[in-house]
Amino acid sequence: MKLLKKTIFFLFIIVSNFGIAQDMSKGFSNLEKGEFDKAEVFFENILKDYPKNKTARLCYARAIGLNKQSEKALDLFIDLKKEYPGDLEIELNYAEALLWNKKFDEAKVFYSGLVERNPDNFVGHLGFANTLSNLKEFKEALFQVNKALEISPGNPGPLISRKYIKLGYANQKVNKKSYTEAETFYNEILIDFPDDKETLLNKANLYLITKNITKGKETYSVIAKNDPIIALNGLSLIEHIDGKDKKALALAEEAIQKVKNNTDENINKQTQERHVQALIWNKKYKLAELKISELNTKYANENLLLALSATLAIYRSDFKESIQYYSAILGNDVKSFDGNLGIANAYYASGEVTNSLGAVAKTLEIFKNQNDAENFLKKIKAEFTPYLEEKLSYSFDNGNNTAMSTRSLISIPLSTKWTVNTTYQYRKTENNVTNVSAKTNDFLLGIDYKFHPKISYTLDVGVTSANSNTTQYNQLLINTYFKAKPFKLQDLEIGYKREVQNFNSDLIDKQIATNNYYLNYNMGTNFNFGWFTQYFYTAQTDNNSRNLLFTSFYYNFMSNPVLKGGLNYQYIAFKNQVPTDYFSPKRFNAVELFLEILKDEKIVEAKSWFYNANVATGFQFIEDNSKQWTYRVQAKFGYKFSDRILVNVYGTRSNIASTTAAGFTFNEVGLRLKWNLFDKPIFDLK
Repeated sequence: MKLLKKTIFFLFIIVSNFGIAQDMSKGFSNLEKGEFDKAEVFFENILKDYPKNKTARLCYARAIGLNKQSEKALDLFIDLKKEYPGDLEIELNYAEALLWNKKFDEAKVFYSGLVERNPDNFVGHLGFANTLSNLKEFKEALFQVNKALEISPGNPGPLISRKYIKLGYANQKVNKKSYTEAETFYNEILIDFPDDKETLLNKANLYLITKNITKGKETYSVIAKNDPIIALNGLSLIEHIDGKDKKALALAEEAIQKVKNNTDENINKQTQERHVQALIWNKKYKLAELKISELNTKYANENLLLALSATLAIYRSDFKESIQYYSAILGNDVKSFDGNLGIANAYYASGEVTNSLGAVAKTLEIFKNQNDAENFLKKIKAEFTPYLEEKLSYSFDNGNNTAMSTRSLISIPLSTKWTVNTTYQYRKTENNVTNVSAKTNDFLLGIDYKFHPKISYTLDVGVTSANSNTTQYNQLLINTYFKAKPFKLQDLEIGYKREVQNFNSDLIDKQIATNNYYLNYNMGTNFNFGWFTQYFYTAQTDNNSRNLLFTSFYYNFMSNPVLKGGLNYQYIAFKNQVPTDYFSPKRFNAVELFLEILKDEKIVEAKSWFYNANVATGFQFIEDNSKQWTYRVQAKFGYKFSDRILVNVYGTRSNIASTTAAGFTFNEVGLRLKWNLFDKPIFDLK
């Protein structure tokens, strides 16, 4: 645009009367230097003596147009165009005045005819390119700016225009998820303008969106040559995305040291912001809170500080507090991206799905095709999409028992509150020594109802049909429970479950049904420790009863992937001891140390691996017998082929006493498939 102004300005000098031009040289100089108020006064005085001078009128119109009087300038150019029809100089200025007034559609039509009549006019093609760029018609804009460069090769003006056209075009490609094409544009710009900061930052942002860690680091390394603080802030974010939060904090702290003597307020704020974020990522909540308090003296009620406070509240599971902070952000700026998507996440975390959907819809209304918002919406849709889950398993133990089972589950959410499901399970057990075998077929129908953001209810009712060498019978199956979040970082489940003992053929023959009343309680903390407790009271149809207590105290060493370890304790006591029928000690205690690593299938992206491994070892004490060494190994390994389908294999091996006997070894291997039946919910998700 600057080149366009200068080019038109020099045209004035060429076509002006030489004598008058000498008198107007000062005004030309004012225009060239950008002193538009002085140029306005100068040419206004000239026009008092030469009211019909075309050049003076053009210069005066340009001066006022560039001095925030664009509408008045356009009117003057319209008058000149009527007086001098077909005058190229006037037409070029008129076209530019349309741009000043943001009349881009009119400018497009006018420039189209102008370049058609003057195909070799450099200024016309450049102005047309800028017009099309403003209309976001980047493909044609690129064609026009390249035409200008053909006419004037290497001219810096159109090269700069082409840079911004390509930046706009690349941004358009990013919004359309055409990341490879966007990257190509950035690379082309960097050929014209090596190490251009603006382009490199856009390119780095592309790699943040696509989570291309390697290329992101390479790009920030180039930025570091001239802007080390900006590069450190970017690298810190990349390390966080890569799951290396300790390294992210180290880089953020290095940036904090470098920014101390920096006078650029924006860079200073960005660096302070990244440092607090890195503290939060590393669960250094007290330090983050202290830093926010320090920043509050300077940035009180600014969105930057409100966003940091909201993020800290989210990580602490203070969701109501987080919602309040995000609401304050939206009070300052209703179109804030952080505010709109942030409050959507906070609502979702607090269980307020309907409010979350409204907030993410508002985000996408303002920020069309925004990647993070679309991924968040996709996650919610997946949660309420009908799915089919199939499991196949085979187990065997050192008591010569084998079992093969299949299980099919179909779950159909009808709304964000109601879900119905059906389950069928077939299990065949046999003993190779006694030649006893049995089959069971289980049918269940269930509903889930979420009647409060923090409370839900589940009921599954069905029947099992058992058939062995000696007996055939049907039994009622029930599984019903409440789940609640009574306090932050706490989960409670209270339920009742009726089932039939079907571990092996002998147990199936005994027709023992159990009525289990149970409670599960998990308490997390903001300092990585957690405590899980489970209690079962079981009343059996053979007039026996059981008390079972399991408790686990654990510590989270890592969050991505999850790595935790701790101490487990289990206590079992039966009212009656019937060792010939099943393992029923009067007193059983077990203590073990465990270690678990998890990459959750729910959070991994499509075309990614997920896994879970749990190993434990310890001792069990059966009544007054000597202690026995125990071990347990469980593993799962799978692949998410797409957002709709995943498959995993799993296996377990253990020598811990079970409901059958002590001193045995149990093994199981299996295959699981989960398939979302559709690509979205069957109801209107609002």
